[in-house]
Amino acid sequence: MAWWSRERGVQTDTYDKKSVPKGLWVKCEACSETLYGPDLDEALRICPKCDHHFPLPIGPRIQLICDEGTFVEDDSRVESGDPLEFRVDGKKYRDRVKAARKLVGHGDAYRAGGARVGGHEVEIGFFVFEFLGGSMGSAVGEKICRQFERALARQRPAVVFTASGGARMQEGILSLMQMARTTAALSRLREAKIPYISVLLHPTTGGVAASFATLGDVILAEPKALVGFAGPRVIEQTIRQKLPEGFQRSEFLLDHGIIDAIVHRRELKERLARLLAWFGSNPQPAGTNGHHR
Repeated sequence: MAWWSRERGVQTDTYDKKSVPKGLWVKCEACSETLYGPDLDEALRICPKCDHHFPLPIGPRIQLICDEGTFVEDDSRVESGDPLEFRVDGKKYRDRVKAARKLVGHGDAYRAGGARVGGHEVEIGFFVFEFLGGSMGSAVGEKICRQFERALARQRPAVVFTASGGARMQEGILSLMQMARTTAALSRLREAKIPYISVLLHPTTGGVAASFATLGDVILAEPKALVGFAGPRVIEQTIRQKLPEGFQRSEFLLDHGIIDAIVHRRELKERLARLLAWFGSNPQPAGTNGHHR
């Protein structure tokens, strides 16, 4: 808070800026409104003025989508190694992974397991964008393949929420291989006629967008999510042309038939439940444990 100094007749800054907790006030990047952080969290990270969807952390995302107490995580101990002993800017890749693990509290950039959505049993997975930008390395690819394999074995629909910067460069070709591995695992699911629903969040780019993320039987997206292989600036610099307004945003993709629907965050769970019912998934009664290990 600034105070007026009678003695010197000047305005002086008398508070320590460090005393303001990080994230207490957030500026909306869409409408520039200043928002109170706790209120924004309560509103599912949606701007009350312009409806802009901020990224939603993994914990609240799972709580929002899965029926209470039904998410049972699998493969939590599958973690990234450092097969190439990669180092950039003087820092080892393994140290970056350790720092990300400490920050997020999870082993890697993907969490998957069995759950119920509106009473319907599913094998569901969520990218953890807070973990190295949700990048897909060997561990993430392995978790996704195992999720599809469980969906096949248990005859349950698979649902994946993607938010990723793409393949993890620190693992080189081993990360790029995950594009083929996950697509192959998904093809086995499709052959067995097991539904797969892909939900695209902001951003979904690179090798994730170029593989399983855009291969869903139904593809949903949150409003104004950036979805594409290369970023708009890279494309413009490469082709030396100005891109259309809103290029690679959810609305553009919907107009061009790449996705099936744009769904508001507050309506996502209900829409998923309706789709699962349409696919023929039988809801479990409330209070029952539908997970068969």
